[in-house]
Amino acid sequence: MAQARALVVGAGLSGSLCAALLRRALPPGALRVELWDKARGAGGRAATSRSPADPRCTADLGAQYITLSPSYAQRHRSFYDDLLAHGVLKPLTAPIKGMVMKEGALNFMTPQGTSSIAKHYLRESGADVFYERHVTQIYLRDGKWEVCEKAGSSELFDIVILTIPVPQILQLQGDIVSIINGSQRQQLESVSYSSRYALGLFYEAGTQIDVPWAAQYITNNPCIRFISIDNKKRNIEPSEVGPSVVVHTSVPFGIEYLEWDREKVQQLILEQLEIVMPDLPKPINIKCQKWRYSQVTTPVPSCPGQMTLHISPSLICGGDAFTHSNFDGCIESAMCIVEAIKCNL
Repeated sequence: MAQARALVVGAGLSGSLCAALLRRALPPGALRVELWDKARGAGGRAATSRSPADPRCTADLGAQYITLSPSYAQRHRSFYDDLLAHGVLKPLTAPIKGMVMKEGALNFMTPQGTSSIAKHYLRESGADVFYERHVTQIYLRDGKWEVCEKAGSSELFDIVILTIPVPQILQLQGDIVSIINGSQRQQLESVSYSSRYALGLFYEAGTQIDVPWAAQYITNNPCIRFISIDNKKRNIEPSEVGPSVVVHTSVPFGIEYLEWDREKVQQLILEQLEIVMPDLPKPINIKCQKWRYSQVTTPVPSCPGQMTLHISPSLICGGDAFTHSNFDGCIESAMCIVEAIKCNL
C-alpha cells in the first residue's frame, strides 16, 4: 500500500503541534506529512522577527509569553515539561508592570523567541516544510485532495488539515466551497477576531534602555496597549547584540486604522510612543506588523477542537478558533484533530 500523504496548512502553533502529534500517534512510515505556510518562516501569530542589521537581534511581534492555566495543568503537563527540558520555555521571572495574574497560572518566556515553539514541533514532526506557499483552492479529485497554491502549482493529498484563521478558510475556492455545509458555514462565519498592530524596534549593540520593567501594560493611551523590552523579558543582557522593543497597539486603534497605509500607521504609533517613553533612543530598524486576525474573540460555537468538513478523504479544520486563543487552546485543538484523523484512517 502506498504511503498516505497529509498536508497541514499553516506553520503556527496549532499546525506544528498537529504535525508532531501525527508522528507520535501513527506507526512509523504510515504517513508522509507536509506543511505549507504563506509566510517566510514558522510561528504564525507567535512570530519572531529579526533585525535586518543583525539577525541575532529579535523581537516577538505576536504572542509575548506563554501562560499555563490551572485548568490545563495536568492535561498538558507533558507538553510544558518537554519544552522546559529542551530549553524552549523558561519561567517568566522578569518584572511585567500591570500584568493581571490569575490564581494558579504559570507564565513562561521563550529565550529564542516565541516562534521557537513552532520550530521545535516542526523538527520533532520530521515533516517536509515549505514556506511562501499560499493555498488558494482545494478540489476533490478521485478520492484525493488537489491543493492549489497562488503561484499556480498543485499537489494531491490524502488528508488535508487547515489550521489557518477561519476567515482565510472561508476565502478558499474550489470544491471546498460546496463541501462546507450550511450549518458548518454558519458556525464558521460566527467566528470573530480582534485586530492590532505591532512594532518591532531594533537597536545597535551598546544601546541602553533604562527602565525598571521588562514589559508593561499601558491603560491610559489611545494607541498603545503593551510595551516589551524583549531582551529583558527573556533575561538576556545585551552585550554584542543590541536590544529590541516591541509595541502592541490597542484593539480599538487596530480596528480604526486596519486599512490605512502601513507607513502612516507606523508614524502614528511612533508619535504615541514618544509621549509614553520620551527618552527612548532612536532605533536603527523598525518593522510594522499588521495582525488582521490577532486573537479569537468569538470562537466556533460548541465545536470541540476541530471541525471535520469531509470524512474520506479527510478534510479537517482546527486551531485556536475552535478552542481559545492561547497555547493551551492550540494544544487542545491539535489533540482533537489527530484523534479525528486516527478515527478516519
